[in-house]
Amino acid sequence: MSSTTVGTPTVDTPTVHQLIGGVWGPADSDEWIEVENPGRREIIARVPASGASDVDRAVAAARAAFPAWRARPSRERGALLIKLGDRIAEHQEELARILASETGNALRTQARGEAASAVDVFRFYGQVASEQKGETLPLGDGLLSYTVREPLGVVGGIVPWNAPVLLSALKIAMALSTGNTLVLKTAELAPLGVLKVAQWAAEILPDGVLNVLCGTGETVGAAITAHPDIAKLTFTGSTGVGKAILAAAADRIVPVTLELGGKSPAIVFPDSDDDATVDGVIAGMRFTRQGQSCTAGSRLYLHEDIFDSFLAKLTDKLDRLKIGDPLDEETDIGAIVSEKQHATVCRYIQSGLDQGGKLITGGVQRPIDQDGYYVAPTVISGAEADWDVTREEVFGPVLVVIPWRDEDEVVAAANDSPYGLAGYVWSKNIDQALRTAHRLDVGWIQINRGGGQIPGMAYGGIKQSGLGREYSVAGALESFTQHKSFTIAYTA
Repeated sequence: MSSTTVGTPTVDTPTVHQLIGGVWGPADSDEWIEVENPGRREIIARVPASGASDVDRAVAAARAAFPAWRARPSRERGALLIKLGDRIAEHQEELARILASETGNALRTQARGEAASAVDVFRFYGQVASEQKGETLPLGDGLLSYTVREPLGVVGGIVPWNAPVLLSALKIAMALSTGNTLVLKTAELAPLGVLKVAQWAAEILPDGVLNVLCGTGETVGAAITAHPDIAKLTFTGSTGVGKAILAAAADRIVPVTLELGGKSPAIVFPDSDDDATVDGVIAGMRFTRQGQSCTAGSRLYLHEDIFDSFLAKLTDKLDRLKIGDPLDEETDIGAIVSEKQHATVCRYIQSGLDQGGKLITGGVQRPIDQDGYYVAPTVISGAEADWDVTREEVFGPVLVVIPWRDEDEVVAAANDSPYGLAGYVWSKNIDQALRTAHRLDVGWIQINRGGGQIPGMAYGGIKQSGLGREYSVAGALESFTQHKSFTIAYTA
């Protein structure tokens, strides 16, 4: 047996299998991946390290289940998704603790919220499943034209480690509510919460409708992307991997939904130098998720008139947040997900300081005396627009603060990015806020709010931040169904 090792396993390390065609089992190779608790640097489980043959089996199971699932009335499919949401709600605390253990996200501030959001997603798509409607077109007397929406077939889904359960819930709910079946690859670093959801789903859904595999992107992800019997790909993750998936899908002309990286701007006007805005900036930066979010508002544009006073309030609040064990109820900020990601975040911080940036708070030093991958909330000023820490997605708790005075110039600076996922505008003047927001080249803009996505809204990016939309009914229909058009001649 070979394994991917991230720490020292114990003899009693739990083994968690994967789901193919309603059956739980290991990978064909009997190889394993060890899952680490990044807050304690302890191995907590091992999961299958699947290969191409496992993908073949999962796709075959999904294909076999597809005819009966697509023929099932949409309201019945929706009812099963609602039942799954209710089942998760019954075990919400168990799921949250699994999430905190494998992702490093703090139980109180993040993991419980993610588990609750997954419940909301399943209930939402279960309730709107019957909205899979077509159209009638008035082409004139003697002609009847109408359209229907049909599922695509087997969907291949790939999710990242930063919010694995929520993002898996989205892909499962969107694919299944519209009549598709799904082969889902978990994140290598955080598969356990998704496998727990799959356990409850397997007790509710027909065999083969949902198949969940573990493994690396290089093996399982590549096999899913290239599989000839997969009719649709949906991916959330880095822009680099998204480009590779898009290129592979082009060879087969397979539709793709991509939710990719971001380097989101947050613009604060001088009338918003207050605690509420500071709290919103902290929330929008996703500091209590260690900045490990594609929507993190990691470029903060502060008006010159409030630059020093706002920074003082921001620093004071950040310094009062407690960093610690993700499973500790008092912890506000948990651990970076892995040793590799921790090193990447520290490298970005150091590069910004080496180039002449000023460290306002945080930095690469160990913030607590605890064994784990911890980074304090870090704020850097004086960074130039072309520095890596300013332009590239750090995916850590690193905020670059930039002063501005002219509105046209700050909008131009905010738009000077290959990314276009999210943006934030803070102003008491709603005309000013809306004017600025409409000029930002991003897919999702929040005004005077730093929270997360809500089921029902259309969420997704432009430019190199992705293709397609999630969370909404329209997004699911556009991304997971196809139009079929009928034109009938009759005697008027």
